[in-house]
Amino acid sequence: MKENLPKIHETQNEPSGLGEPGSLPKRSEVYDWIQCVVAALVFCVLLFSFFVRLVDVIGSSMYPTLEDADKIVISRLFYTPEQGDIVVFRKGSFKDEPLVKRIIAVAGQTVDIDFENGIVYVDGEILDEPYIAELTKEREDFYGPVTVPEGCIFVMGDNRMKSNDSRDERIGFVDERSIMGKVYVTVFPLKNFGSVYRN
Repeated sequence: MKENLPKIHETQNEPSGLGEPGSLPKRSEVYDWIQCVVAALVFCVLLFSFFVRLVDVIGSSMYPTLEDADKIVISRLFYTPEQGDIVVFRKGSFKDEPLVKRIIAVAGQTVDIDFENGIVYVDGEILDEPYIAELTKEREDFYGPVTVPEGCIFVMGDNRMKSNDSRDERIGFVDERSIMGKVYVTVFPLKNFGSVYRN
């Protein structure tokens, strides 16, 4: 006689919901995120300490290219002055704060200015200046032609009638060693954001 044996049903434990992937942020993921944030902060500090700097424009001498209170990014890394560059430099004998001007000529080049017609000549050729606010008709202390000495640059502001620059004997030729950096972009205000070499 066959005995009626109770049937045994195999069952699996129901998932408790604890420890499921994604239920709680993994500690390692949080740690990785913190590492990324710290690394980004360190990178920014190093970048702005050794490679680039933020500088405030003071005054309107570089208008219309730069406006008063613009914040600009400059860098001295691997920089060699070239004609047309906008640079920030110091001239302690004139002012304590940094000055922002455009390089008109570098060492060995000769500058002359026809103030009657407002034309700048470099090495005997008319300098194409689409960036200036108005023609160069303010003489200040300049009597040319002059040749830029070795290790120096000749600079002027784009707003020629409202710029103290190499035409002024208090500034004159600028020693390349006093250059803080070349200007690359305007970052603030946002309406002026972009490269300073758009012309």
